[in-house]
Amino acid sequence: MLLYNIRKEQYANALVASGVANRWNKNEEMVIYTGGSASLATLELVVHRSGIRIDQTYKLLIIEAKVGPKDITTIDLDQLPANWKSIQSYPELQALGSEWYQSQKTLLLKVPSAVLPRESNYVINTRHPDFSNKIKIKETELFIWDSRLL
Repeated sequence: MLLYNIRKEQYANALVASGVANRWNKNEEMVIYTGGSASLATLELVVHRSGIRIDQTYKLLIIEAKVGPKDITTIDLDQLPANWKSIQSYPELQALGSEWYQSQKTLLLKVPSAVLPRESNYVINTRHPDFSNKIKIKETELFIWDSRLL
């Protein structure tokens, strides 16, 4: 399975998590958010465009995840509160993600994209015992922002 992550060039040489809280994790939970496609990874960043600095170089990481169904926990739309896309739902979603992260039952958490709920993002637990064996950067390529997106 291939997963996609776009990041500033200086952070593109290793799969390192920041530990900053987000929709599916609490502070100090070391996860990496990825898109199920390069276009979804791009769109997810555009939504959070306040962090995009077009004067800096970005890389698209193509990540190879050597996983099977037993390595993935899926959260479906019908498991989520009606307002799951809103920031007010973060505590509830972080609790779901944190329980997954702490349990270490699976390496990946498959979640619906808040931008395109029919598509999926994958959260990688970098502290899972299989992380170093099953997750690798397959390749990186220069990512040029199309100015029409920003």
